[in-house]
Amino acid sequence: MSISVDAAAEVFREAMRQAVKRHSLWYLIQGALLVVAGVLAIIYPVISSVAVVVLLGWLLILSGVIQGFGLIGAGQVPHFWLQLISVILAVLIGFLFLRDPEQGLVTVTLLLIVFFMIEGMSKVVFALTIRPFPNWGWVLASGLVGIALSIILLASMPVTAMWLIGLLLGLQLVSVGASIAYLAWQVRKS
Repeated sequence: MSISVDAAAEVFREAMRQAVKRHSLWYLIQGALLVVAGVLAIIYPVISSVAVVVLLGWLLILSGVIQGFGLIGAGQVPHFWLQLISVILAVLIGFLFLRDPEQGLVTVTLLLIVFFMIEGMSKVVFALTIRPFPNWGWVLASGLVGIALSIILLASMPVTAMWLIGLLLGLQLVSVGASIAYLAWQVRKS
């Protein structure tokens, strides 16, 4: 059984290599554009943060409207009222984000800070649970960094809200773009 799975995985990897090699120029261009967009987001984090919140507002409105159309004539569906509340909340939050992007930035930033804190605490607990395991200290350090980061970001609110989302978006775009470009470059050289 494992031989056929390994063979199938190798066939898939080879097909991917060939596809990337065949379109490597486009992957290089895509990677370069993502890196440039990421650098711009890092240089102008406030603009990119507001853009993310405005886009999120429109996405919430659009998803709420689409869900709302799906609920037309579905009054007998189980949990109809919960779905209707979900639709109303999506549209309402979307409008609030569009009306006041600055408040939307604060809201999303607070959610990220809570995420960093919870993620950090869970890593600390996990590290202490696996303590005799080799290199458990790295997991512990990662968790402590997450907790410290969340405390630092919370202490500098609301200023943090103006740049955090844009900076994180920029870092993500740079890392994705660089990895795509590097992959295309390596496949192109081979």
